[in-house]
Amino acid sequence: MTRASHTHDIQDGDLVLTKDGLPGWLDPVVHAVETVEPLQLSRFLPPEDGGGRQSAVLILFGEGELGPELLLMERASSLRSHAGQPSFPGGALDPEDGDPKADGPLRAALREAEEETGLDPRGVQLFGVLPKLYIPVSGFVVTPVLGWWREPTPVGVVDPAETARVFTVPVADLTDPGNRATAVHPRGHAGPAFLVESALVWGFTAGIIDRLLHYAGWERPWDRDKQVPLDWRA
Repeated sequence: MTRASHTHDIQDGDLVLTKDGLPGWLDPVVHAVETVEPLQLSRFLPPEDGGGRQSAVLILFGEGELGPELLLMERASSLRSHAGQPSFPGGALDPEDGDPKADGPLRAALREAEEETGLDPRGVQLFGVLPKLYIPVSGFVVTPVLGWWREPTPVGVVDPAETARVFTVPVADLTDPGNRATAVHPRGHAGPAFLVESALVWGFTAGIIDRLLHYAGWERPWDRDKQVPLDWRA
C-alpha cells in the first residue's frame, strides 16, 4: 500500500494531526474536540504533581454499513484491571513511544490499537486529542486520541489473554435513547452507560462517548432514571 501524505509512518518522524479531507459528518466532533474544557469531560483530572501512569486510547470513527461507527473491544475477563469491560483500544505509553508531552500518546494509541485489534495504523488519520483525564482506580493518566478510519482494514482478537472480542458500534445505536441507561456500581457510583452489541459499555469509555455525543450535538433526550446494574446479565 502506498502511503499518501495523510497516513503515518509510526517507525520514525513525528506523527501529525490533520483535519484535511475528513468527512463532513465529523465536523461537530472536530468542533467539540477543539472547544471542550477538561472539567466538561470529567471531574477526575490528572494529579497536579505529575503523578499517574501515562496512557492513551484511540477513539476511532469509521463509516460502516449503518453509517458512522466507533471501534471498541472487550477486555479479557482474566485481566487484573477493568476485566471484561468494553473499552477503546489503548494502554500505557512505552519508552519507545516517545515524549508523553509530544507525540508519545499518538504513537501509543496507534501501537496499542494494532496490538489489541490487528488494526493497520497506516489506514488511520489522527485529527484530534482531548484533554488528559484520570482514572483513579488504576492511576492512569489517559490521553484520548481521535482518528478517522480512512482506509478500513480487518480487525479482530490478536491475543485472547488481553482481548475477548473486537467490534464496531454504529453511532446511531449509541444515540438511540432505548440503548442508554445509568450504570450503578456496587459501591454506589453511577454513570452513563450504553447497551449495544450485547455489551454494557460503562465507566471511563461510556463517560467519554457520552460527553462526545453531547458536545457534538448528537445526543438525543434519554431516560436518566433508567438504571442498570453492572451484573446486568445475571
